[in-house]
Amino acid sequence: MSQETKFDRLTNEVVSGGTQREADAKASKPVTIAALVGWVVILAVLWWYSPWVVVFTLGIFVSIVLHELGHFWTARRSGMRATQFFFGFGPRLWSVHRNGTEFGVRLIPLGGFVKIIGMTNVDEVAPEDEAQTYRQGTYPRRMWVITAGSVMHLIIAMVLIVGVYGIWGRVEEAGRVTVHSVSDNTPAATAGLQPDDVVLAIDGTAVATAEEFRTTLASTTPGTTVTLDVQRGDEQLQLEATLVQSPSAADGEVRGYLGVTSDSTDRVPQSWGDALVEGPKDLVTGVGQAVSGVARIMNPVNVFGHLVGTNDDLESRPGTVVGAAKVTKDAGEFDGWAGVLSVLAAINVSIGVLNMFPLVPLDGGHAAIATYERIREGRSKKRYFVDMNKLMPVAAMCLTLIAFMFLTGLYLDVAN
Repeated sequence: MSQETKFDRLTNEVVSGGTQREADAKASKPVTIAALVGWVVILAVLWWYSPWVVVFTLGIFVSIVLHELGHFWTARRSGMRATQFFFGFGPRLWSVHRNGTEFGVRLIPLGGFVKIIGMTNVDEVAPEDEAQTYRQGTYPRRMWVITAGSVMHLIIAMVLIVGVYGIWGRVEEAGRVTVHSVSDNTPAATAGLQPDDVVLAIDGTAVATAEEFRTTLASTTPGTTVTLDVQRGDEQLQLEATLVQSPSAADGEVRGYLGVTSDSTDRVPQSWGDALVEGPKDLVTGVGQAVSGVARIMNPVNVFGHLVGTNDDLESRPGTVVGAAKVTKDAGEFDGWAGVLSVLAAINVSIGVLNMFPLVPLDGGHAAIATYERIREGRSKKRYFVDMNKLMPVAAMCLTLIAFMFLTGLYLDVAN
């Protein structure tokens, strides 16, 4: 393969957001059959691992399609020509042409793309089609098209959040402390505490939050016997436990220890009106947290620290669908549909935010290029185009960073 061909492939497939080659290789019949069988086997394994992971996988598939639909619909509305709309990458498994666009599925189900002609100055376009290119669109239209994918992720997240709040409720302080687990050979186990017990009071003093519960126990001198008022189903009990010194206390610190994990939050029912108010508020908070989190994850120093074991900050740890699948399994088993859909909402927020970071080939990189072009144009009527040939080294560095993050996240998700 010549250097020029490698360059064209990188430009067309990565920087330009898809392929322009109409004669792309189509997968052979045996490869197509093997791919379909492989997909079925993977889904069967995921179902065996947890049906909730299959729900999560299908949710990610829908999110990818809707992301690309955002680009496709806004491009068509802006007068731009979209020639391809594919789920997956690599050889075609199946495709059909409709109204000048090829829709289909490709071999590797790790994303999707919509090919809009003339994304950059190096894309070859027939002279008669130049007016329908992305690069000839006005700045507002280019920004509308390029940000549409991330906007779709936020819309998906909004629908999921409001739906979960309206149907199952919002996670809030519920006014009761529930025991989730009891450690062996601890005062709690000796006293007879059980998972799902609700602790109402300690020595007659009511506790309504897990923070109050933990603070009261920690401030009690080890060796003290406390009386716990407990609700177990329809039965109210009084259990006595003699606290011991906390094994996690710092040297010289005196802190009581019972031996349970507890929580005081639960899904509190919401009216649809409240859901429509609280949902957007929580989405804004989530976007802010995602921006901060992605910025920390994009720091190679933080990522390398996780790789060598010198960084244990979970907020700066890269993740992949493998880790998300594990979280989904736990969320589904603990919180059912509400938990799984909440995870999907959070994933969509994170993807939407990550996608808008100014790195080529992410959509944010194209948005940054469009903004730079608009600044260079100033008040003049003459269009300015960034020379993507000069940006290729930058694009290669961005791809290397993204690949490093992904591989590190995959290793950490599998190893841990």
